Amino acid sequence: MTATTTAEPPAPATTGTVRISLRTFGSVLWRDIFVTWRELVPFLLQVVVQPFFTLFIFGKVLTSMGYVGGDYTAILLPGIVALNGFLGALQNTTMPLIMDFSWTREIEDRLLAPLPIPLVAIEKILFGAMRGIAAALIMVPVGFLILDNVSWPASSWLPVAGIVVLGSIVGAAIGMTIGTLVTPRRINIMFAVILMPLMFTGSTQFPWMGLEHVRWFQVVCALNPLTYVSEGMRAELVPQVSHIPMWIDVLVMVAACGVFGAIGVKGFLRRALD
Repeated sequence: MTATTTAEPPAPATTGTVRISLRTFGSVLWRDIFVTWRELVPFLLQVVVQPFFTLFIFGKVLTSMGYVGGDYTAILLPGIVALNGFLGALQNTTMPLIMDFSWTREIEDRLLAPLPIPLVAIEKILFGAMRGIAAALIMVPVGFLILDNVSWPASSWLPVAGIVVLGSIVGAAIGMTIGTLVTPRRINIMFAVILMPLMFTGSTQFPWMGLEHVRWFQVVCALNPLTYVSEGMRAELVPQVSHIPMWIDVLVMVAACGVFGAIGVKGFLRRALD
């Protein structure tokens, strides 16, 4: 008589591993937030100076001189807030990545942490998005102080906050893609070839629907995810101005998050494992 033994099924992944990963993820994210707080003044200068002068020149000086109408400020401010959130997230994801993978090598410490590599990339995207959200929110009171006759209805604040969050995540996802593709030697070219076109084709200073007589440029702007962040802001804040329907704006932003996020995380894995 032979004894038979039943093979035990492999034990499922313990919750302890998940708990450690989540705790490590939170610790890494908190460290980045703490570093930002210690460098608050440079961060504020980075996110305020350029949009401040844009609002001042286009919204204050040119309107006072009569070159643009007084209602232009209502169109300009939502676009600048969208621009600040989008580019703030993009730059605060791209630049640290380029430095971590080249000069500081700080990324090696994070890769040695008890955290899956994809979560390291997601933390970078999340932190960049948080800085973008902060950059966008900072510009709201600044814009109200600079510009005349601008007011936002209270009912629009919640959807506008959602657009700012989604737009910042899009910017951070694109920043992850750029940061894992661009080498440090090409960083100057990146600003000229990538960032400047993104800024001026994102419909931040004009409504996209108003480009119907410049069709080729309208098509170019339609390829920029920032356009849909700007148009989503205007759909809520100045609905009387012709704009892209909100459902299209949200759909494109969500799709951009998925596409660029996947490309960026894949590029991060490739760079981390090299």
